[in-house]
Amino acid sequence: MAVHLPEQQVSTTEVERRLAPFTPPAGLIHRLTGVESRHVMGEHEQASDLAVAAARKLLAETGTAAADVDLLLFASASQDMVEPATAHIVAAKLELRCPVMDVKNACNSVLNGIEVADALIASGRYRTVLVASGEAPSRAVRWQVGGLAEFLRAFPGYTLSDAGAALLLTRGEEGVLGCGFTADSSRWDVGTLPGGGSRYPRDPERTYFDMDGARLKDAFLGLGRGVLDSTLDRLGLTWDDFAVIGVHQVSLPYLDMFARQVGVPTDRLVITLPQHGNVASASLPLQLVTARQLGRCGPGDLVALVGLAGGVSLGLVVIRL
Repeated sequence: MAVHLPEQQVSTTEVERRLAPFTPPAGLIHRLTGVESRHVMGEHEQASDLAVAAARKLLAETGTAAADVDLLLFASASQDMVEPATAHIVAAKLELRCPVMDVKNACNSVLNGIEVADALIASGRYRTVLVASGEAPSRAVRWQVGGLAEFLRAFPGYTLSDAGAALLLTRGEEGVLGCGFTADSSRWDVGTLPGGGSRYPRDPERTYFDMDGARLKDAFLGLGRGVLDSTLDRLGLTWDDFAVIGVHQVSLPYLDMFARQVGVPTDRLVITLPQHGNVASASLPLQLVTARQLGRCGPGDLVALVGLAGGVSLGLVVIRL
């Protein structure tokens, strides 16, 4: 796996200073979320560019030629445009000639991409699958805020950060040991980016994140821990068996509450949110790469990836590195 983080970083203080005409109390965003800084891609960069940067790094590190990739999955909440699938744009930039498709499920896009890649490899259809993600949420943050109510609906966007990630899955490696997912799709409306689809094709006011933070938190809590427990039971594992446990990070208070609720040992977590913000579906690859750089996991270790996504969904992927 590999990640790409844009060089430009914007502090939370700068974010609060930029909001107008409504300005929140100084330090409020940091106090509520723990986010100190986030990455912002260049004005002329696209989500595909972030995915390509991470993929090029990964292919070089693993000595994988473009001709060796049998399938490309672009797995991301972000996209360059509605059509074509962003996977085509990524493939063109990487000069790949393989089949491609997009896998999209908010902040669980990469986890679902891993699930799809693993299943297709297990079926014998493909040997080497590249999963690439480019998250560009900075393009959908509302800066002109008219009042408190509008600020609260836009609030989650002020934690979001741009990043690219890439993972290579190959036949013959132990890799993915198991997956488990659940969803409560009746809660789809608690967090949206509604513009550009058939519902709001041209309304510029719908091109910003619109989220009810309290309802989103309740929706996640309502999913419970059943799918996590059943997946671990099926694999004969407990949380103590993992060198590292990655959990999608939207705020430090919620991460702490979630870990206590599901029984995750906090010493197995890799905290990336303060310095890197919420990088959407690139969050879990970022945590694994960070853990590897810190020497907290390596070849042969078990790692767990726990994903939380709008829609809403919860998932667990267990991997042996």
